[in-house]
Amino acid sequence: MLEAVERKIDQMVAALEDADARELYRCLPAGKRLRARLILTIAGDGPEAVKLAAIVEMIHAASLLHDDVIDAAELRRGRPSINALYGDKTAIMFGDVLYSTAFTQLVDLGRPIARSIATAVTRLSLGERRDVLLSRRFHTDREAYLEMIYLKTAALIEAAAESAALLAGKRPEPYRRYGRNLGIAFQMIDDLLDVTEDEATLGKPAMHDLSEGKTTLPFIDLYEALDEAGQKRLLALHGRPIGAEDREWIREAMERHGIVERCRAEAGALIAEALELMRRAGETGLEQIARKMVERNS
Repeated sequence: MLEAVERKIDQMVAALEDADARELYRCLPAGKRLRARLILTIAGDGPEAVKLAAIVEMIHAASLLHDDVIDAAELRRGRPSINALYGDKTAIMFGDVLYSTAFTQLVDLGRPIARSIATAVTRLSLGERRDVLLSRRFHTDREAYLEMIYLKTAALIEAAAESAALLAGKRPEPYRRYGRNLGIAFQMIDDLLDVTEDEATLGKPAMHDLSEGKTTLPFIDLYEALDEAGQKRLLALHGRPIGAEDREWIREAMERHGIVERCRAEAGALIAEALELMRRAGETGLEQIARKMVERNS
């Protein structure tokens, strides 16, 4: 089913009749296609579902292009980012091309679906801005963190699930909640892997979030668990390159205070709630997608 989505995206990019756009798109790693898998599982693999999946994946790709510029990221899934290869201006403009192409195609799917996806993109943009604002200082505001990851990550997954349900003629509410929970859990695990995995697995430097100034859930929980001296040491690392000795100290402290298990349990509770909603809806095909989110290592 995903091959059909890839072909559809290729067709959309080819229809631009722009050789530069085609070349830039070939430089983008495909990723996990979580949102496409979700849509096709809910709505089947008919032409409209494939088109919706392609549109959502293009929007997601555009957001990552902008993210990489904001974060000055040189790698994306282990490969040089577009901004590293061609510069920030090219990455931003190509992101805009993907956004506008996706919205051009989206209008053909009807007002309710178009409104759902468009609203999610607005939230995504607000989440990107919220992420930048929160990164100005180390903070321990869990609610601010959860709201930010909902906007930046979960809103589009929520809309993908809701839109797929609308396309399939299913009641959208449980699918919307499933997508929301899945998206929040996905980002929680992503933030946890930034701490627990190495650069070879992540395709980016380990603990890159903290060195960028981001205060993610593992670091919020760790700060609360540390004594005063430990808190001062952690604060001193915020927004700065982290050496091997400090990385080892962070990992040891997280293990000692059970931070990794706590974060996984929080994400797991969201997944359990999502799966229960799907069981009540008589949906059996979404369990594997959800479980892969909390059991992955990259």
